[in-house]
Amino acid sequence: MAANPETRVTVSRSDLAGRLAAILPPAAVLIEAEDLKPYECDGLSAYRALPMLAVLPQTVEDVQRILRVATETGTKVVARGSGTGLSGGATPLADGILVSMAKFNRMVSVDPLARTARVQPGVRNQKISEDVAHLGLYYAPDPSSQIACSIGGNVAENSGGVHCLKYGLTVHNILKLEVVTIAGESVTIGSDALDAPGFDLLALMTGSEGMLGITTEVTVKLVPKPQLARVVMASFDDVEKAGDAVANVIGAGIVPAGLEMMDKLATAAVEDFVHAGYDLEAEAILLCESDGTPEEVEEEIAKIETVMKASGATACRTSTSEAERLKFWSGRKAAFPAVGRISPDYYCIDGSIPRRALAPTLKRTADLSVKYGLRCANVFHAGDGNLHPLILFDANIAGELEKTEAFAAELLELCIEYGGTITGEHGVGIEKINQMCSQFTDAEREMFFAVKRAFDERLLLNPGKAIPTLNRCAEYGRMRVHGGQLPHADIPRF
Repeated sequence: MAANPETRVTVSRSDLAGRLAAILPPAAVLIEAEDLKPYECDGLSAYRALPMLAVLPQTVEDVQRILRVATETGTKVVARGSGTGLSGGATPLADGILVSMAKFNRMVSVDPLARTARVQPGVRNQKISEDVAHLGLYYAPDPSSQIACSIGGNVAENSGGVHCLKYGLTVHNILKLEVVTIAGESVTIGSDALDAPGFDLLALMTGSEGMLGITTEVTVKLVPKPQLARVVMASFDDVEKAGDAVANVIGAGIVPAGLEMMDKLATAAVEDFVHAGYDLEAEAILLCESDGTPEEVEEEIAKIETVMKASGATACRTSTSEAERLKFWSGRKAAFPAVGRISPDYYCIDGSIPRRALAPTLKRTADLSVKYGLRCANVFHAGDGNLHPLILFDANIAGELEKTEAFAAELLELCIEYGGTITGEHGVGIEKINQMCSQFTDAEREMFFAVKRAFDERLLLNPGKAIPTLNRCAEYGRMRVHGGQLPHADIPRF
């Protein structure tokens, strides 16, 4: 498939900067290398590139003007939120414009009766809950990076979090989007009602990784704070037993507010970092939360403890106060930075599998760790089968990043083998684009491109991300046969 159905007009950086400076405040157009450096990567810092230039719009009209210039000049565009993404979705292009939405950071309005809030895309996830706490409400999706990640980025990746098992992903917690298309047109997708006529474009836009438009406003749903929440911390002397316990909890008809798992390597790193009170002798721990009325929580906690013990838990400890509950969760949410204390570098994977496959997946992950000679800390949303193995490596050692990439590729292929998918909430970006060749057929990938063309005919929005071309998949197939690993879109490493 051709990369672009039309001949792209090329312009120099100075000419493009001049056109953008004519429609934006001077400080909103960045062209110097030292100003562009902060935008060279997102949370997947193994791959970096400087954009041709970066812009910081403040209004919807600014975004419209920028995209009209991009369309007129045939210039590629990458939108960026807080830069906490972990799949390289916001990695800039050396021949493109980086559009930072950081200045779109206002809570526009809150409707406590409808339990909704209108927010700009640069608003931090956690700020939404902070600003409506006095109303007894909060925003349910809570990625581990919620203190920093932006709601626009959450929409782009369809983010989840530790409580997504009960309360759903981003797509389940938003009602409406204001989006600017590549042609510079501002459109409303979704509605303030529970449903909107026509095709469900809201679901299509959520998780589209900035490939269909740039979000300028999000209407989110708010939910009442539960009267009570308690967490059971269950210890296991075997990670496979812990994996089986997850399936047993769900099989017993329990829908916890959160169900998370960490192995011994992860808990040791976390405990040294935040002192959450984790069992350091356990090979794995499960954190299982119940929320609701006091009566509901008491009954469900008793059921959870019974299932855990029947599944082989060596110990169960239930939070006795709100402070202790938050302490348990603080360890899980600090897992990524904590692991960074025990390794110079780490590579975070995001794949999903059926819950029944948790135990065998953990065993084979351990086998791959031995095969590649790299430690792997397992931290994941066990309740919905969303794995987050953290491969520990040292980029200063020749060949270790390449080994890590190969390890990660096998883990993602393993998810497909067990009937899962290569991403649960981090998106595909550039990190998993090769494995898209294994997940989907040529016809399916061409259909994805057809959807993209319907929104972005010239393929200018975040090109080279998420959907691999037929040529790329053919090359990846040859590399797999010969045991190699295809580089990620020729983006420089470290």
